[in-house]
Amino acid sequence: MAKDKIAYVCSNCGYESAKWIGKCPSCGQWNTFKEIRISSETGSNAARMAAQSVRLGLKGGSSEDVKALRLADIPNHAETRIDTNDQELNRVLGGGIVPGSIVLLGGEPGIGKSTLTLQTILNMQDKKILYVSGEESGHQLKMRAERLSSHKISNIEELTSPVILTDTSLEHIFNVIREEHPELVVIDSIQTIATEEVDSSPGTLSQVRECASSLLRFAKSSGTPVILIGHITKEGSLAGPKILEHIVDTVIQFEGDQHHIYRILRAIKNRFGSTSELGIYEMQASGLRQVSNPSELLLTQNREDLSGIAITSAIEGLRPFLVETQALVSSAAYGTPQRSATGFDQRRLNMLLAVLEKRVGFKLLQKDVFLNIAGGLRVTDLAMDLSVIAAVLSSNVDTPIENGWCMAGEVGLSGEVRPVSRIEQRIGEAEKLGFSNIILPQHNLQGLSHRKFNINLHPVRKVEEALRKLFG
Repeated sequence: MAKDKIAYVCSNCGYESAKWIGKCPSCGQWNTFKEIRISSETGSNAARMAAQSVRLGLKGGSSEDVKALRLADIPNHAETRIDTNDQELNRVLGGGIVPGSIVLLGGEPGIGKSTLTLQTILNMQDKKILYVSGEESGHQLKMRAERLSSHKISNIEELTSPVILTDTSLEHIFNVIREEHPELVVIDSIQTIATEEVDSSPGTLSQVRECASSLLRFAKSSGTPVILIGHITKEGSLAGPKILEHIVDTVIQFEGDQHHIYRILRAIKNRFGSTSELGIYEMQASGLRQVSNPSELLLTQNREDLSGIAITSAIEGLRPFLVETQALVSSAAYGTPQRSATGFDQRRLNMLLAVLEKRVGFKLLQKDVFLNIAGGLRVTDLAMDLSVIAAVLSSNVDTPIENGWCMAGEVGLSGEVRPVSRIEQRIGEAEKLGFSNIILPQHNLQGLSHRKFNINLHPVRKVEEALRKLFG
């Protein structure tokens, strides 16, 4: 009987080595090599057996049957997607779930990953779904499903009710797949699944890598999509080897603060769509509610006589919405002033403060500056620059910005206001929510008709012009 092989794998990039190395020669990270034990019997026979037995299985061919084709000779066909009956999830995925794809959903503990997944499959009544839970019992899932669903689960037709499996053995999971022939498989979570072919505990690098590879082979060969739920580390990255993110087709992150009611779903990697899309949910007692118009919920209703608040017309993906930027400027209690940003890039805040001091002339060296994006959002749109500077200055002079004013513009190092993309959608969103004035870059007025909008447009070239219009 052959002995098991000992190898060392980089947890960041998946590079293998026969001995332990301090620095990974592939990715350059230090102290990332972990010892794994590789069984002498390689390959996942259970995955191959399941792939050949499922109803939607694809016939595999030998390597001799595969031929090289010119790019022009490859047939072009539209991708058929599975509708999740969730507009926010469909938007982030690029239109729905692609058959044969494997999706990795990550997020902090308690943020709502299992709730989002279970709520989604309960709405897909026309599909037969297998839900594999390695963390909760069937009774716990039944109680959660009854809370999320508007009707009792026992009244759902047997053929449309999701099949629940509470097991952590990969071989047993494939046996159930072979018996049930599901159209969608959900694994909650990949860190709890283990295979007998790897001699290590669940959640280790070797187990996560082998189980994910087996599920990937099953998805590609059978055409059945698989959704993996993954844990994240304290640094905010997905737990397990970095190769886990490489082998899957889509990586989506469920974000938010447990003390806020809003949850953000964004794509980090997507082979079938854009990674700039954003889905917004509101956490309620009955589950997650889709937020179709986030602008109305992300704005403070009574902003009168409140300094340090500025409104931006931002865009994430294809969706425009208005974001409230809050700033607080106070005298530094200690020798070194603090610079803190929540939901905004810390380095960009420091740059904008330097521009405000150098180009506009406001001294903030001995001031603490705190910045917050309302609602727990994390926004990367560069058009936020103008509102950040306006909110900081408003708090510094303790003068509120008049109601009905919003803005959009990128600020350069020389103090100029640079143009932003899709200005018409930004203006239209501000007009729809009742704003009467919007400050925008001068360059964006080229080819823009004022008659199309019932909102006053205020073009500016420099930051000083924008601040003069806001504060006089």
